[in-house]
Amino acid sequence: MMISWNNATFDNRNDIVFQGRNQQYGAYQIRRNYNRTVTFVVAGVIGFSVLLWGVKSFIDNRPEETAAPVDYSNIQVDLTPPPPAEETPPPPPPPPPPPMVEMVKFVPPVIKDDAVEEEPQKLQEEVKDSNVGTKDQEGEKDIVAPPTEEAGNGPAEPAAPEIFTVVEEMPEFPGGTAEMVKFIQKNLQYPTMAREAGLSGKCFLKFVVNGTGTISNVEVLKGVPGCPDCDKEAIRVVKAMPGWKPGKQNGRPVNVFFNLPINFKIQ
Repeated sequence: MMISWNNATFDNRNDIVFQGRNQQYGAYQIRRNYNRTVTFVVAGVIGFSVLLWGVKSFIDNRPEETAAPVDYSNIQVDLTPPPPAEETPPPPPPPPPPPMVEMVKFVPPVIKDDAVEEEPQKLQEEVKDSNVGTKDQEGEKDIVAPPTEEAGNGPAEPAAPEIFTVVEEMPEFPGGTAEMVKFIQKNLQYPTMAREAGLSGKCFLKFVVNGTGTISNVEVLKGVPGCPDCDKEAIRVVKAMPGWKPGKQNGRPVNVFFNLPINFKIQ
């Protein structure tokens, strides 16, 4: 009796303790349903454990699916090597400019008058006993005066100035080669038609740097293939260059040939 009375879930004890009180809520219902709640919880835990154990056993004992063997006897393997990749050969390099040939001033030949016959020189034996003077025994010879303008001969034409290929001090663009490259890059205008057609290449020019530093006789040695407008543009840029530092030979300014390639390349 004492054991039952000390038990908080004993029904008789609860009826005596909560007699005359609201037995629908509160501690009365908790104590009255305690055993049933504990039983339900314990049963649920045991059932959940059994369920987990069963699932694990099913997964562990499930037969493995073996893949069907693959028959490799009918598989054809192509051992033919792939065709070699077509490599576009690079374009041939442009031919080098023609070698420079040293120019020598042409001196017109002196044409002698066939009508004037030279007097044969006297032998040394014939004149060894003669006195030296301005006259000989035959008297004064007729002196032929040089031709003058009054005689009908015009003034002699001055010889053309000599143009050198290689001199002691070669002509130079103001500031050097680097400044010349900057000038060309700044002033060169790629022809629109050539850009749209994808034309490119090098234009090799030849011109004369005069003794005063000016540029003349600009000509194309080898132009850009299929692009005459590129050649015209290269000539225009060269003619627009400022005065050069002239070349010198023996300390004096002279006229010098100069070769210059200008590259037309689409960026």
